[in-house]
Amino acid sequence: MSRRILILGASYGSLLGTKFLMAGHNVTLVCRKATAELINGKGSEVRIKLRDEDLHRPFRSRDLAGTLDAMVPDKVRPEAYDLVVLAMSEPQFASTDVRMLLMRIAQARVPCLSLMNMPPMPYLNRIPGLETDHLAACYTSLDGWREFEPGLVSLCSPDPQAFRLPDADANVLHVGLPTNFKAAPFEALEHNEILKELEAGIDAIRVEGKEVPVKLRAHDSLFVPFAKWAMLLTGNYRCVQETGMRPIKEAVHDDIETSRNIYQSVSDLVVKLGATPDSQVPFEKYAMAAESLLKPSSAARAIDGGAQHIERVDLLVKLIADQLGMGNPAVDEVVATVTSRIAGNLRAAA
Repeated sequence: MSRRILILGASYGSLLGTKFLMAGHNVTLVCRKATAELINGKGSEVRIKLRDEDLHRPFRSRDLAGTLDAMVPDKVRPEAYDLVVLAMSEPQFASTDVRMLLMRIAQARVPCLSLMNMPPMPYLNRIPGLETDHLAACYTSLDGWREFEPGLVSLCSPDPQAFRLPDADANVLHVGLPTNFKAAPFEALEHNEILKELEAGIDAIRVEGKEVPVKLRAHDSLFVPFAKWAMLLTGNYRCVQETGMRPIKEAVHDDIETSRNIYQSVSDLVVKLGATPDSQVPFEKYAMAAESLLKPSSAARAIDGGAQHIERVDLLVKLIADQLGMGNPAVDEVVATVTSRIAGNLRAAA
């Protein structure tokens, strides 16, 4: 069965969108006018390296089984779609046109799968025992999220790494780390069936007899996407320095015991929320992977470039930990540094 899927965000969103297109589904990307015109005129291109191949292959939307179009937020009719994928960063949802689209999506009651590292507030409202009223400070704006029914919002860990190339058009995406998307369940069986259907369709894709990396994995636990929190706090946010930034490798390995402390405390927090211990990636495995992460995180680069808003998973983790009596001074220090740098950017822009 061919599905109609709406994806907010044409950059990172085009990766999962391409996998849907390959499986025969129809995709609409929501983006700025210039990007929409480019995609409608030329299609999209996502470059993925297949196993045992040295070069990336370009997968162009016009060569795939499904159809692709793009439009600006105020032209979208959410009720025409079976699934909405939220593939923008959290601050982008605060812009007026996107915020108004979120409200229309909530009214249409279409299931939403978020690819943000930052869980949408309606998703956090699904976590038993969590006092979400105290977490508002973590978000750029909550206005667009207020009308969502929590059970219609799920979260998918954005583990694959992909980026736009500086010498390519905005419709081209290069996949650097072709790992899988890990999706938590919706509340309703019918919406989980959509996820499983999409998972199976993507699994079946073959190119010249070869599997194509980057799969969608539907899980039964609400906490699967939270496994990334320990990595973000240990590496990504610690790239942010009082002045400047550093690569993830240095953030993790310059003080390995502090890294271990932060990683373990955040993992313990996720388990306290309800995750199983075996769902957490061991610190040693993460530390080994960090050896190859030779660039600063996107959060650090954004702050160093003057960003006034970024996704504040660091602050979210701190506030939840404080709420559960699991605060950690090392985490507090990370949050304080990030907060200070953003405050400096706000002052500079005033």
